[in-house]
Amino acid sequence: MRPLTETETQTLFSKLANYMGPSIKNLIAPPDANPSTDQTRMSFRLGNQNRVYYCSEYLANLSTCVARENLLSVGTCLGKFTKTGKFRLHVTSLNVIAPHARYKLWVKQNGVMPFLYGGNIVKAHVGRWSEDCPEHQGVVVLGMDDMPLGFGVTAKSTAQARRVEPTGIVCFRQADVGEYLREEDTLFTTT
Repeated sequence: MRPLTETETQTLFSKLANYMGPSIKNLIAPPDANPSTDQTRMSFRLGNQNRVYYCSEYLANLSTCVARENLLSVGTCLGKFTKTGKFRLHVTSLNVIAPHARYKLWVKQNGVMPFLYGGNIVKAHVGRWSEDCPEHQGVVVLGMDDMPLGFGVTAKSTAQARRVEPTGIVCFRQADVGEYLREEDTLFTTT
């Protein structure tokens, strides 16, 4: 595990800022944390297969005692860098992104299962939506009971979505919690 380089950090933060906005600064130093201890200060580490992990500084320092080939993961896997240098978020980052999300989209009960099976969100399934959400903006998808289900990218802005027919797509799925079952064989593999 090694710290991210400057370009890797910029790529990661630009992807996370698409979903979180200015509250991204709360990831590194949570507002209720004591700055004098390493246990509350968070960091990003690059591990096996270009995967980025989010963990406390204390845990990252302890992980240096384990040989690289024996260390599978440390903290929460946020995603991985592709061969072209882009960053792709994994569904495992949902619990990190959801509390700090800038824009949210709530799905009605009849739209939960189509989303969890890998489908995009149509207007008929939208219960409510954050106001003034622009087009091509990252959103966290929640059930009507405020349970995070996944995240995606808006196909239309909030104003444009009001004029779309009920079968029109308003949000493209990026990841959903159904991936834990659909891709259980490959989600956490190391080879």
